[in-house]
Amino acid sequence: MRKLSYAGLLTVLSMLAALLLTACGDNTATTAPVVTTAAAVATTAPAAAATTAATATTAAAATTAATATTAAATATTAAATTAAGTSAAAATTAAATATTTAAGTTAAASIGKKLKVGLVTDTGRVDDKSFNQSAWEGVQQYGQAAGVGVKYIETKDQKDYAANIKQFLDEKYDVIVTVGFLMADATVAAAKANPNILFVGVDQGQDPANILPNLVGLTFEEDKAGFAIGALAAGMTQSGKIGAVVGTKSVPAVVRYAEGYKAGAAWLVANHKDLVKPGSVNVTLTYHPDSGSPFNDPTWGAQQTQSLIQAGNDIIFGGGGATGNGAVEAGASAGIYVIGVDVDQYFTLPKAAPKLLSSATKDIKNGVFQSLVQASNGQLQGGNAIGPTGLAPFHDTDSAIPAALKTVLTQLQAGLKDGTIKTGVTAS
Repeated sequence: MRKLSYAGLLTVLSMLAALLLTACGDNTATTAPVVTTAAAVATTAPAAAATTAATATTAAAATTAATATTAAATATTAAATTAAGTSAAAATTAAATATTTAAGTTAAASIGKKLKVGLVTDTGRVDDKSFNQSAWEGVQQYGQAAGVGVKYIETKDQKDYAANIKQFLDEKYDVIVTVGFLMADATVAAAKANPNILFVGVDQGQDPANILPNLVGLTFEEDKAGFAIGALAAGMTQSGKIGAVVGTKSVPAVVRYAEGYKAGAAWLVANHKDLVKPGSVNVTLTYHPDSGSPFNDPTWGAQQTQSLIQAGNDIIFGGGGATGNGAVEAGASAGIYVIGVDVDQYFTLPKAAPKLLSSATKDIKNGVFQSLVQASNGQLQGGNAIGPTGLAPFHDTDSAIPAALKTVLTQLQAGLKDGTIKTGVTAS
């Protein structure tokens, strides 16, 4: 009887060993294939979960084998449980593999040739929480999707535009993204001298009569976004005085934002005076001088906001990189409502978030990303591309905005989109 018990026990242990080998074999067979960087990042969580499940199953099997020496019946039951767990783990891993493969296929289908892409910022930092940062995020998105490294160069002074572009040319980059209207001349000169290199100029419209085939000017109708926030400000002011602190007047995009803001306030007074508590609205636009750092002067922006508040302005729109950021944060710190620019600054300027009514937005990130995807597929054509603009959500200030004003703003944006409402602003 004693010999038979040992034999039975050895049989059980042999069965468990086979099960362990099967589990290890399944785990190896379903390892996710190598895919592009974007797909690998997207599926890290599922793959990790599957690996964890397989590891847990293997540990459970080992424990079961150890306890099998205690009683054959217990070992048999544990073996059955382990087998079920191994099958579940294998199914989970297989599902994760299928997901990873599908994601890799999708990424590969959207990206053609993997391009070497570099970005040159306008004066200011790449993390300006505004237009430089938005453009860089678009380049980063392409780099992740294509599985390639991307690079930026920060411009400290306007005289360095051409030299910074040349660095990427010397390093044989395929596409160079330049940010800001002030870089237009340097970008055009580089594009003319290097017809085999593609260029994307953010906020740089080309002359329709002199289109370069290797340069895309990515522009936006900032006046429409400015118009919408101007109407919002007019409907929210208590004093009847609203202001804007913006970048240099020599940049058309800045002018479109600011003049649109002024025109939008006037439109609400003319068409929905019942929503304007003071009955009329005075708009003060403060432009940064061309000298110095028009888009990287937060101290100046804050000082101008303080002056406007002292003059009775109770809503401030800040537009122009770090300069506008300084204005927005100063206004919020003083307890008045503020409005951001370019991106939804509720997420980029947390200090101002509680008093941020909205932001006049333009989708630079997606515009840059789509241009690079087109370039990778050989579909990017020289000329001008117009990106979308809009009004960011109200977030923390939503409850303070009257329902009637919200309704009018929705109708206003629809009218701006279909052309039934015109801003009357021209700047080029």
